Amino acid sequence: MGIIVAVDRIFDLIFLVLFITILLTWFPQVKWHNEPFRSLKAFSEIFLAPFRKLIPPLGMIDISPIIAFLCLSVLRSVIMGVLENIF
Repeated sequence: MGIIVAVDRIFDLIFLVLFITILLTWFPQVKWHNEPFRSLKAFSEIFLAPFRKLIPPLGMIDISPIIAFLCLSVLRSVIMGVLENIF
């Protein structure tokens, strides 16, 4: 049961970091080359960059985070289902 909770918390952390990074993009005064913003952006880009390559921004709106959240949610459900069947 501990592994299931740990994996679930890891997904919670990923979602939280992505959400914080996305919210920070609304503030133009954020200096992305300074810490901790650089680390947040680097971590988030691991998940967002593949979707940005597939789906270009629509004007000034980037929908890649929405697709990333949906895909991560599906991945989370699949992994949690597999883990629940194993343990």
